[in-house]
Amino acid sequence: MLNTNTSLQTNPFQSFWWAGFECTDQLNCFGNRVDFLPLTGHLQLLETDYERLNPFNIRTVREGIRWSQVEKTAYQYDWSTVEHMLTVGHRHGIQQIWDLCHFGYPDDLTPLHPMFARRFAALCRAFVRFYRDRYPHETLIVTPINEVSFMSWLGGDVRGTSPYCTKQGWEVKLGLMRAYIEGVAAMREIDPTIRILTTEPLVHMVPPINATREQIIAAAIADENQFQSVDILAGFIAPELGGSPKYLDLLGFNYYYNNQWINGTGQFMGWNDAIPDPRWVPFRQLLMTAYRRYKKPIVLTETSHPGIDRPQWIEMIGRECAAVLQAGVPLLGVCLYPIIDRPDWDHLDQWHKAGLWDADLSTDPPGRVLYEPYGRALLRAQNEVEEARFLPI
Repeated sequence: MLNTNTSLQTNPFQSFWWAGFECTDQLNCFGNRVDFLPLTGHLQLLETDYERLNPFNIRTVREGIRWSQVEKTAYQYDWSTVEHMLTVGHRHGIQQIWDLCHFGYPDDLTPLHPMFARRFAALCRAFVRFYRDRYPHETLIVTPINEVSFMSWLGGDVRGTSPYCTKQGWEVKLGLMRAYIEGVAAMREIDPTIRILTTEPLVHMVPPINATREQIIAAAIADENQFQSVDILAGFIAPELGGSPKYLDLLGFNYYYNNQWINGTGQFMGWNDAIPDPRWVPFRQLLMTAYRRYKKPIVLTETSHPGIDRPQWIEMIGRECAAVLQAGVPLLGVCLYPIIDRPDWDHLDQWHKAGLWDADLSTDPPGRVLYEPYGRALLRAQNEVEEARFLPI
């Protein structure tokens, strides 16, 4: 029989391969607001950024509304930039998946603020009304809050962003997930057809070699905790927040070169070592484990590699995704994130060179320079995945 799990008949996405445009608008570790849509030039070059996707048959993109820019005054929303982005996207036949809170909140809010969830739910209602007034019949796919696991650690444990805490990661996670759940409920009240796409890191944490029993247990707990946010959304833990299995819809997982590490050491395991670390787990195994946990369609919602290893990385991703598809797992897409290079949040003069296009910083806004080895490798990966999508299983 054919592998129809990911056929266009059941897949809500216009293309299997997506482009992710960095839309962070958070406060960085120095307390400075960063706003990456204009900083990378994407807002200024929206038309040509979408046109550049054509040779790679990318018709689906991740975009963000930038909550801090839309709601500068409580409960008052300025959708003008989002409306412009929607207009351009529709003109080019691009499907836009919207992050309502990527990384960043309005100046007067943090996840620990008592009004955080109420304000976010109001934003969600306003966005759905705004969108449906213009496009009443289209499939609308929304990520309410991006990477709750990461943001609760960054802002709650290591003072990397608002609310600049330590030892408060769980409290920040609860604050974010309370808002997430109330936001989903608010959107579904207005439009039950809205699709919810979660986007959480997919990681693998292991104990050191010759670990003690305590180290083995600590690594196992840390590894299991990567699923806390989705479990809260489903109501499996912290049910007082109102989570429910009906809120599990499209499950996105973000995977980068440094997503496997030795717990408690800060040491990452190399993904392409000549002699692999015996604790390293192939990406296909991580994806299939996540799928078996929830039995919902999955998406690789972010992946990239900085520097010259970009071609090898995307070819590896292609092989692993092909294997997952061949195993009959409903993998619906892969998002290259970022598709355009971005600077570091905290040191804006340092660019990652992680995109399909590098930034030409000699122009304002930054120009686009295709990293051709990455482009050729991407086409090879696309071919391998396309073959796997329609082979017998």
